[in-house]
Amino acid sequence: MSFDLSDDQLKKDREVAERENLPVQCVRGDMADLGQLRDEAFHLIFHPISNVFVPDVMPVWRECYRVLKPEGRLLAGMMNPCYFLFDHEAGQSGVLAAKYSLPYGEPGSLSGDAKHRWDENKSPAQFSHSLESQIGGQTAAGFAIVGLYEDYWSDEATPLNRFFPVALATLAVKVPLNIAFQGSRNSGVAASALP
Repeated sequence: MSFDLSDDQLKKDREVAERENLPVQCVRGDMADLGQLRDEAFHLIFHPISNVFVPDVMPVWRECYRVLKPEGRLLAGMMNPCYFLFDHEAGQSGVLAAKYSLPYGEPGSLSGDAKHRWDENKSPAQFSHSLESQIGGQTAAGFAIVGLYEDYWSDEATPLNRFFPVALATLAVKVPLNIAFQGSRNSGVAASALP
C-alpha cells in the first residue's frame, strides 16, 4: 500500500508499480490520521523523510504504532534538525551561515524576500523537529528503537553534507509495554518494563 496526501505522488507510485508489475493499493490521506486503516494491519511501515511536512510529529508516531502488528517494524527517515538552521539559497553560492532559529516552520520562520518567494511558489510548508520529538516521540508512542543510522548526501545536493549527516533513520519495533508509573516524592520517574 502507498499512503500519501499528494495525488501527484500517488500517481508516480502507480506508474512505478505498473512498470514493475507490482500490485499496489494507493490511498490518499494525511499521515497524522490513518483512521482509514484498521488497527494492527501491517507488518512494516516505511516512512520516508516526510515529517518535514507536518508541524507536530507525535500524531504520526501514535498512528504508526496503532496500525502496526505486534513486533511490527517502523523504518523512519528524518532530517537532521541542524539542516534547518541554514539559508540554503545562500549556501548554493558558497555562503554558509546559520540564519534560522529552531524549531523552523514555514512560513513563520521566513521574512522579506524569502517569504515572498515561498508565497509565490506555493510550496508545501516544511517544519523542523527536534531529535526529542523524532526519536523520543517514537519511544513515547510505544516503540523500541533498535537501530539508528546517519546519512550523508552528496556535495552536489547540499554543501552542508561536508559538515554533518543531513538525514537520519531509525528502525523501531512495536513492543507491548507494561508501563507502571512509580513516581515518588523524590524521583517523579515513570518506570517501564518489557513483558
